[in-house]
Amino acid sequence: MDDLRKEMLKTLPKIDEVLLILEKQNIYDLAPRDIVKETCRKVVQDLRDKIVNAKKKISVESCPDAASVASEVEKSIKGLYRYSLRRVVNATGVILHTNLGRAPLCPEALQRIVEVGSSYSNLEFDLAKGERGQRYDHVSSLICALTGAEDALIVNNNAAAVLLVLNTLAEKKEAIVSRGELIEIGGEFRIPEIMKKSASKLREVGTTNRTRLGDYEKAVNDKTGLIMKVHTSNFRIVGFTEEADIESLVALGKSRGVPVMDDLGSGCLIDLDQYGLQHEPTVREALATGIDVVTFSGDKLLGGPQAGIIVGKKDVLEKIKKNPLNRALRIDKFTLAALEATLMHYLNPVSAVNKLRSLKALTEPVAAVKKRAEKLITKLQKENFDSLKFSLREDFAAAGGGSLPTQQIPTILVGVKNKKMTASKMEEKLRKIDVPVIVRVDKDEILFDLRTVAEDDFDFIIEGLKQISI
Repeated sequence: MDDLRKEMLKTLPKIDEVLLILEKQNIYDLAPRDIVKETCRKVVQDLRDKIVNAKKKISVESCPDAASVASEVEKSIKGLYRYSLRRVVNATGVILHTNLGRAPLCPEALQRIVEVGSSYSNLEFDLAKGERGQRYDHVSSLICALTGAEDALIVNNNAAAVLLVLNTLAEKKEAIVSRGELIEIGGEFRIPEIMKKSASKLREVGTTNRTRLGDYEKAVNDKTGLIMKVHTSNFRIVGFTEEADIESLVALGKSRGVPVMDDLGSGCLIDLDQYGLQHEPTVREALATGIDVVTFSGDKLLGGPQAGIIVGKKDVLEKIKKNPLNRALRIDKFTLAALEATLMHYLNPVSAVNKLRSLKALTEPVAAVKKRAEKLITKLQKENFDSLKFSLREDFAAAGGGSLPTQQIPTILVGVKNKKMTASKMEEKLRKIDVPVIVRVDKDEILFDLRTVAEDDFDFIIEGLKQISI
């Protein structure tokens, strides 16, 4: 280390100096002494690291004094009061955007969370019998009615559901899966790795593009614990392909005494064909084949909170419920409350499509999206943004969340060009405002996809554009 850097390190303010300044500014009204002291140390250490690692020429005069460091410490502590998890406007056109929280909850689900969370509840208390009950019972009957299942269990997400089923039915045994279904989805969730953690042994059959029933038949032996079918979620294999259907696998499982599982991934409860979307197997369709167990997500096509739902034969579900892992993976009262409210909408499918925002975004006619886009442009034009130019264009949105990966959903975009700022800079600024607006960028303009923008998002967009135009 050169002499200049050594001299600069010596000029850094002492922690006690900074603390004295902060005490006079009543810093302990914001945080206790140990937090303040630790923040001081961190700020000073960051300065020390910058001096040691600086590549550009620096001077002693550029070193901050104690007052400057105290100001930085105060700023850091005040930052602790700012929520990190915040509402954003999703203007990307990706309806079930994993990074943006997937499905927004319906008003009824939010209301139920407040009601249950603000008081005691009968989470594990059977009001009819006056004795301890099971938390799953609050939604299992509803799920069974909607899907035709004999029994149901809910855990914290679909990865947990797959792990729990595999560990219960195929621990230290082989689980047969087609090579074409050994998928990886977001967050590095890989079927082979989940199988390894479940203590089951992967038995691959077939090839990437073609797996026949005969491949499964040859693989079944006295070490087989499970035959597993996996929804490919975020990709499709097309062309020279072949796969064994669920009915054939169920028949094979019955003849050999081996349970069969179908990991549906998104878990659709209504027929999407009627809305012009590609066919997505419903949970009821899967269960109608006589399959033993089906797993799916609660926060994707279902449109509810994050959850992993396991449905199927009662005797199989009883085994899964008794697995000690079940307690580690169980859901809380807030998820149960939101899920119950969400599922109730499916008793009337038309209500589900209108009330659940993700389903509405998937199925809404493009003419309605265009009408909303025109309304947004009208509002923007009334604001008289001198440097902004607005336009409409047609494009395609996406389902996201590993759902309907090849489906192009017609949409309408509002384009915004700024004479004084690049599109990438606009995107960055909108991402950093109080209510971030997440947009697409295309060359010299930012794009708001109205398929994922509701009218109650308009004010945030307008205010955001005002803030970044200053």
